[in-house]
Amino acid sequence: MSLIEQFIERAKKDPKRIVLPEGQDAQIVRAASRLAQEGIASPLVLGQQDAVAALAGDASLEGVQVVDPADQQVLERYAAAYSSRRDSVTGNMARRVVKRPLLFGAMMVAEGDADGMVAGISRPTAQVISAASLAIGYADGISAASSFFIMVLPGDAEKVLVFADAAVAVDPTSAELAEIAVVTARNARALLQFEPRVALLSFSTRGSASHPRVDKVREAVGIARQLDPQLCVDGELQVDAAIVPRVAAKKAADSPLEGNANVLIFADLDVGNVAYKLTQYLANAQAIGPIMQGFRLPVNDLSRGASADDIVGVAAIAALQAGA
Repeated sequence: MSLIEQFIERAKKDPKRIVLPEGQDAQIVRAASRLAQEGIASPLVLGQQDAVAALAGDASLEGVQVVDPADQQVLERYAAAYSSRRDSVTGNMARRVVKRPLLFGAMMVAEGDADGMVAGISRPTAQVISAASLAIGYADGISAASSFFIMVLPGDAEKVLVFADAAVAVDPTSAELAEIAVVTARNARALLQFEPRVALLSFSTRGSASHPRVDKVREAVGIARQLDPQLCVDGELQVDAAIVPRVAAKKAADSPLEGNANVLIFADLDVGNVAYKLTQYLANAQAIGPIMQGFRLPVNDLSRGASADDIVGVAAIAALQAGA
């Protein structure tokens, strides 16, 4: 059973309400049908009933709740909730903003009418992040959105590593890097059910080089330990000292990771993005993601070319995040 299949089976044990704001897309509607029919989640699709039904074709909509963002009663409730959090936003402004599907979907999550949101098949990632940050906000202690990839390495005994951030945070500060380390560890624990061993990576190991970029990583480790004193985290480490016990014994003999890191935190998006793609294409690893994180409640992004199966997998991940 693949990792995605495992996520789906686990999601079935406690189906969550997942809102899919882009009900004008046929792949979204087909995915919603499968989520409902297989008991993976309780899907809520935004759109008009007739239009969504037309896109469904032969697929059953039994168990799929279609929600019209133009419903005045619900719209007024969300607009009031949205404007109450922002002194500068009037009722009319709030109505115009909240009526947009991404904001409406995010407000459903914020107001407890859905457990998570999956979007982005017709909207760029930046818009998904903006809607989530405005309506839902960030988790305690987190100041910005980030993402991670689950990398499934091939072999007789499949090994799984978590890479962050490789898709969202371009050049995080020390504090932001520490937040990424902590929130990625939480997600790794929830999704992969292992104890995270977190390495903050650099071109330096324990002061072998001197540079402001090394200082940033070293400072981030200290902040991460303050944010989560129980977390097994170390740095700055070169990647071989993080994942190869023999090398760790020579370069960082006192590291609590002992060369067995399973969560790798990259100093910026350049190295993170390059690393995950090299691992994917040269090591023939499966890359699952990017999976969004940092929000108070789950929001996940989709590729523009996502298939119905892809959407189901992302929804299952959001459901597991909601249940964590």
